[in-house]
Amino acid sequence: MQCSATAPFLHIGAERTTVADAALALGWRSIARDHFRHDPPSPLEIENAIAAVEDEVGRMHNAIAKGDALLTRDPAILEIALAAGVTPSAETRLTLDAVEHMFTRLAAGAHGLPAGHEFAATLLILRELMHHLGFMSVLIAVT
Repeated sequence: MQCSATAPFLHIGAERTTVADAALALGWRSIARDHFRHDPPSPLEIENAIAAVEDEVGRMHNAIAKGDALLTRDPAILEIALAAGVTPSAETRLTLDAVEHMFTRLAAGAHGLPAGHEFAATLLILRELMHHLGFMSVLIAVT
């Protein structure tokens, strides 16, 4: 599948996340700062972060464009795809199933995932966006 000009563009920044023209008042750094004390985060830290992301997604739900796929250029999302075993290409596809699998590993405190709060928080935000907004994949434009 080719990158679609109509696919909503996703950027998970440090303090805010944008999906098309909608901005969520959270990013990987704010989630990590406000919720994560351990690396990897504890189950309680993950649950609290999920609640914060769900609240923000719920607040912005109607303003966020819906579709089957998101489009991004975020290196952190590419890192998630690579950790999930996705082979990089000019248009790398990360499926919701792969994101869910990676999130399950994170929640279980599995070893072998990239260390650091940026990875964990980006994965959590991505998972919640895809899950609650019905996106089945993310197309990662690799330049």
